[in-house]
Amino acid sequence: MSAAYQQAPSREDFAALLEESFRTNEISEGSVVKGKVVAIEKDVAVIDIGAKTEGRVALKEFAGPNRDQTINVGDEVEVYVERIENALGEAVISRDKARREESWVKLEKAFEAGERVNGVIFNQVKGGYTVDLDGAVAFLPRSQVDIRPVRDVTPLMGVAQPFQILKMDRRRGNIVVSRRTVLEESRAEQRSELVANLEEGQVIDGVVKNITEYGAFVDLGGIDGLLHVTDMAWRRVNHPSEVVTIGQTVKVKIIKINHETHRISLGIKQLLADPWEGIAARYPVGAKLKGRVTNITDYGAFVELEPGIEGLIHVSEMSWTKKNVHPGKIISTSQEVEVVILEVDQVKRRISLGLKQTLQNPWEAFAEKHPVGSVVEGEVKNKTEFGLFIGLENDVDGMVHLSDLDWNRPGEQVIDEFKKGDVVRAQVLDVDVEKERISLGIKQLAGDPFAEAGEIKKGQIVTCEVLEVKDGGLEVKIVDTDLTTFIKRSELARDRADQRPERFAAGEKLDARVTQFDRKARRVTVSVKALEVAEEKEAMAQYGSADSGASLGDILGAALKARTDKK
Repeated sequence: MSAAYQQAPSREDFAALLEESFRTNEISEGSVVKGKVVAIEKDVAVIDIGAKTEGRVALKEFAGPNRDQTINVGDEVEVYVERIENALGEAVISRDKARREESWVKLEKAFEAGERVNGVIFNQVKGGYTVDLDGAVAFLPRSQVDIRPVRDVTPLMGVAQPFQILKMDRRRGNIVVSRRTVLEESRAEQRSELVANLEEGQVIDGVVKNITEYGAFVDLGGIDGLLHVTDMAWRRVNHPSEVVTIGQTVKVKIIKINHETHRISLGIKQLLADPWEGIAARYPVGAKLKGRVTNITDYGAFVELEPGIEGLIHVSEMSWTKKNVHPGKIISTSQEVEVVILEVDQVKRRISLGLKQTLQNPWEAFAEKHPVGSVVEGEVKNKTEFGLFIGLENDVDGMVHLSDLDWNRPGEQVIDEFKKGDVVRAQVLDVDVEKERISLGIKQLAGDPFAEAGEIKKGQIVTCEVLEVKDGGLEVKIVDTDLTTFIKRSELARDRADQRPERFAAGEKLDARVTQFDRKARRVTVSVKALEVAEEKEAMAQYGSADSGASLGDILGAALKARTDKK
């Protein structure tokens, strides 16, 4: 039968064809539409989307993390229309893209609302992992996997779990998620609930979870508390491992709860009797007892007197004589030492101890053995601008001040005659036990020339021996004494022409008049000029009468002869 005579479509068929034509026109590329599985051929599903021809979707697109890939003929599915018709006349559709488009819409709403989303970790990539969010693929940075670093993420893969979206960019197709944020929020919620059920002062059992240098973390049933090393025992604990071990069940007391930070401070020693109660009665000031050195620092050493009770020997109380020495050079850790109680402060929980007080004060011992006036012998330890330090017995030093080196010469000049290591003798002048000072004198061994000079008075005529001739005058010694003095050039004669030091020689003797003698100031001065002036006045008084007829030369000659005769 020719085409011209074929049966025309019925009215119903024409209506169906028209409806199908409208449906085809409604389908647009880039949209998600519903379709029906009309056949399954090998690894593809044939889906009718109401277009002129069916589309084909690989069966693997129906599979995915945490999704069943089973699909049957007659199932209705959503697909993404990429092209209504390709070169083969087939519709190009995708189940993956349909699911992705659907997921993006849901994810954007969740992101804006700050809600969590469910996903599955299904692959590892550089810097982290990929997560399937029901069709949309997100990136999970390694740092966002857990609260603590996770070495093996295998147990977490393929498991549906909540995530928090940190960042989304639909144009670039980027989604960044975090599992750590979810855990932290959940943990914070749990901690808040647990903390609300705890009270300060409460005694509770816990399990030691971790040990650090400064303490131990104790699991109180879902929340950790810190047991600080100082709250483990009343005694000194050098390391927490001395008291607790990981996994050990311990009874602790809640000392403090910070409800804002959820930090809990715990203590064990608070469950025990406080050894500081009544401490002053047990350790009276002045008591002498033994203890064990537990710790040495730059400023002293701690000594355990009993478990939980320690006292400090300050470096200044270590030794009577070793002042600038590190405590570790005097005593050692774990050494048993004898100490004296110096001070007890129960409020501040401090006990001051003394080590040197167990020995006799060396300055007291020196004063008892060497009273003022006695003579001692020692080695020159040091020279300073103000004197010599002499080493004496029991490691104490005595000082010879510059003024106590010589009776007649300046100390600055005499000190150059001494050097370190010289053994010298000296006289004890004073011992100040409180200030720990011993004053010595070297010149005192020779006797005080002023004290032995006898009754020398101002105006007295004395004979002097020239010790040294200088440009400015003569260094002389008063005969029959140990007194020395200096006669200035202007005092060598009345006449200026005779005021020449070179007229005299060392060892020569001359007479002079005492012009000053002060025992307190230790000063004596003599003058030849004053003697000549005085003799002239005396001669004039004796021989200078107006009617004698004698000349001035005769008078002076007579006076000189008279002084010579007296000698």
